Amino acid sequence: MFKRIIAIIGKETRELLRDPLYLGLALVVPMMIIIIMGEGMTLDVKNIPVAFYDRDRSAASREYISSFTNSEYFKLFGILDREGQAEELMAQGKIRLCVEIPENFSERLTGNKPVSVRVSVDGSFPSRSEVITGYVGAINQQTNNLLIERYKSVYGQNISLPSAELIAVSWYNPTLESKNFLVPGLISTILMFYPSLLAALIVVREKEVGTIYNLYCSPVKGWEVVIGKAVPYIVISFVAYLLIFLLSVLFFEVRFTGSFVALTVSALLFLICTVGYGLLVSIIASSQLAAMFITILTTMLPSFFYSGFLSPVTSQSALGQFISIFLPSTYFMYIVRGIYLKGASFAIILPDLLALLIYAIILYFLAINCFRKKVS
Repeated sequence: MFKRIIAIIGKETRELLRDPLYLGLALVVPMMIIIIMGEGMTLDVKNIPVAFYDRDRSAASREYISSFTNSEYFKLFGILDREGQAEELMAQGKIRLCVEIPENFSERLTGNKPVSVRVSVDGSFPSRSEVITGYVGAINQQTNNLLIERYKSVYGQNISLPSAELIAVSWYNPTLESKNFLVPGLISTILMFYPSLLAALIVVREKEVGTIYNLYCSPVKGWEVVIGKAVPYIVISFVAYLLIFLLSVLFFEVRFTGSFVALTVSALLFLICTVGYGLLVSIIASSQLAAMFITILTTMLPSFFYSGFLSPVTSQSALGQFISIFLPSTYFMYIVRGIYLKGASFAIILPDLLALLIYAIILYFLAINCFRKKVS
């Protein structure tokens, strides 16, 4: 009995060692998962890009700005010089917070009168918006405490004391409903993972059954094979996108303020990227299981943790921000949330569309060249 078990163990061990890619994945995948999740899953709300519209331009307003920029929670984007600039920057995702200091800020505080400071928060990340508002309130209270101490030391205890009062406004998601944040993010994540997984099995499946050799021996060119295999999966994934969009608007009733045409053009380009990535994996992989492992490890997990789905890219570590540059879902995440919540136009999403176009060109170039090498 033990001899038979040992024989089976030996056979399975030889089968395992015969496929170094599968063996490598069996050992590397658990380590990669903990690295990806441990590095990418951040609950800290730090390095929030903030802009100030300082209409007072006084020593008091500069001191008030310093109370924010000296904090680890905020990172100064810049001082604005005109009306409407904050909305443009927030629509582009360059800032998450704008603090508007009124013209009479210093005068009213010096005259022992309260003054109102307007705070505009990007509501596209609801839970973080509440945290950011809390940070702003804490820093504002700290500033008020310093003012109180100064006035008490000069004028004594029995006087009315000045204070800066906050007027907080949440843009793009006034009710701070989580579905307005989660569902558009899920669209990006699903369209990154699902089409890639479908396409990752196209070529490798034919390798396992042996029908791929018919293509290797045929006069069909490599680029014709890659394009021919990609188009049907792009079409079926596009239909899936349309169904997901209808569910988001009709079933989940997600707030949609942008252009359906802009979103659809962006989604089509994104699907071309994700199907192309799946094809590249399918050409490189030696088995369907290996192709599935690689696809899940390099699409679903990074999209959840590094593309800005759970937290803004700016809040991630330097390594996380570096990884996000190489993910097409990062650019589509900006696009889909920008169109859904901010009504982003083609002009605003153009840089992200160009990034996706470059990504698609590189992917199909690599896929075609890798298929040529297989043939030769």
